[in-house]
This record gives sequence, C-alpha cells and structure tokens, in this order.
Amino acid sequence: MSANSNKQPVSLSQESLRFVRMPELLALTCLSRTTAHRLMKTDPTFPKPVKLSDSGARNAPVGFVLGEVQAWIEGRIAAREQRA
Repeated sequence: MSANSNKQPVSLSQESLRFVRMPELLALTCLSRTTAHRLMKTDPTFPKPVKLSDSGARNAPVGFVLGEVQAWIEGRIAAREQRA
C-alpha cells in the first residue's frame, strides 16, 4: 500500500479547517491591519487567532481558521440584508 492511498480528497469541511495568516485574512475581509486588530479586541464575533507555535515570543506566528473567517463574512452579508 502506498503512502498516498490513505489520502482523502479535501472536502469543503476539511478546507474550512485550514489556517490563513494575517495577509490572507486581510485580503478575504478587505480590512486594514489596524481595523482587523481593533475588531479582534472589540468584536466577539470576529475570528480569534490561533497560536501556531509554542513560542512565548510577542510576535509568535498566529493563524485564523478559514471556516471562522468565512462565517464572519457571511454574518456581515446577512446583517446587511437584514438592514435593507
């Protein structure tokens, strides 16, 4: 049995579990870095960062769960439609 025989095709649910880094988060949401950082502190619905290493360094790498980012975007769209 080859090493690749156990690999499953990536489904949408598996894809939504992928991490995105800050530049991709900013591109997906069309937010500035400053606004994204403000929302991380003030908006409980905004995706929370996930530490990608055990480093205690201040600038340790973080990622965001793609599915949570997509859900936040969908929530913003739904809120717009409710106001209309």
